[in-house]
Amino acid sequence: MTLDRAVMMFAGFMVLLSVVLTALVSPLWMWLTVFIGVNLIQSSITGFCPAAMVLKKLGFKAGTAF
Repeated sequence: MTLDRAVMMFAGFMVLLSVVLTALVSPLWMWLTVFIGVNLIQSSITGFCPAAMVLKKLGFKAGTAF
């Protein structure tokens, strides 16, 4: 799996997790979804993605975006 696909999978998992936490625990978990969205927007503009940096250190091979 390339780094690009791993980042997309991680982002999707985090969005789904935040939806479940919002529905089952507290509406305040919606802020996690907001944070994920803002991070996706800023990484598309700047190319800086903290999740990509962590996943690269875990050994994922580079893709075309990161």
